[in-house]
Amino acid sequence: MRQFNVAVVGATGAVGQEILKVLEERNFPVGRLRPLATARSAGKEIRFRGEAYTVEETRPESFDGVEIALFAGGAASKEFALAARDRGALVVDNSSAFRMEPEVPLVVPEVNPEDVKWHKGIIANPNCSTIIMVVPLKPIYDRAGIKRVVVSTYQAVSGAGAAAIKELELQTRAVLDGAGYPPQVFAHQIAFNLIPHIDVFMEMDYTKEEWKMVKETRKIFHDDSLAVTATTIRVPVFRCHSESVNVETKEKLSAAEAREILARAPGVVVVDEPAAKKYPMPVQACNRDEVFVGRIRDDNSLDKGLNLWVVADQLRKGAATNAVQIAELAIKYGCV
Repeated sequence: MRQFNVAVVGATGAVGQEILKVLEERNFPVGRLRPLATARSAGKEIRFRGEAYTVEETRPESFDGVEIALFAGGAASKEFALAARDRGALVVDNSSAFRMEPEVPLVVPEVNPEDVKWHKGIIANPNCSTIIMVVPLKPIYDRAGIKRVVVSTYQAVSGAGAAAIKELELQTRAVLDGAGYPPQVFAHQIAFNLIPHIDVFMEMDYTKEEWKMVKETRKIFHDDSLAVTATTIRVPVFRCHSESVNVETKEKLSAAEAREILARAPGVVVVDEPAAKKYPMPVQACNRDEVFVGRIRDDNSLDKGLNLWVVADQLRKGAATNAVQIAELAIKYGCV
């Protein structure tokens, strides 16, 4: 198999580290690896396939000879993604910088893989919560159509980065010891608390995170008529996002039928045995690439409605794994 020169931008961060792990686990055809990061992280050592690599500072010339550039997200995307593209690399970007650009595909491989084919040098990875939701929505959409989605998310602190993980850990210890630990990453104490606020507030008092789920879902499904409303909540869990999803379908689809089609859907694992106390939980989803679905119920208030409980590892399927899958599709379709 042909091998590709690959750059990982943000290689020392949480998502960048996951990208390197996923590349190795999936035996991605990496010829030459170039780990890149900020000047602050340059010089650090990372390991890939048993070999040591020195992290380089990201510069426009870093992408000379690079064929695939996987951006872990953050400010580097706006600063360097276009430079990488202009030097001939296919950019797969985890940030929000290009997601809503009309000429940039927004791809979840289980949902809209064909969109990879019309890229113009940049393919965007959707928001982690959007990815986790649309994977199980896709088979429902195909079978019965979807009129409206109401989603509430319960998002782990790792979605806010390494500093957020540390804050939850230290703040939890401090509270248990009867000491104080003033919030630094979050607006309020996160230990033993829930914060119904992720990212900045925007129009109608919805947050940017909530609007991402609305707009990105419509783009991925190519359906501007799809009504989506979201409430996103930060919870004191280290890893894995959970979502309560209420779906109003266009055609009647029973919970039993939904359970059957979801069990056959790519990337989905159904865990739905309430009597045996079996349902998806973050502890099950950690370090897994599948989206776990359970608590599949008919909506008792609506004739054509379903309730789903969805859990997935947002650092993997919600970010790193989805990005690597996009790159794999680009290779498969011959558009690298």
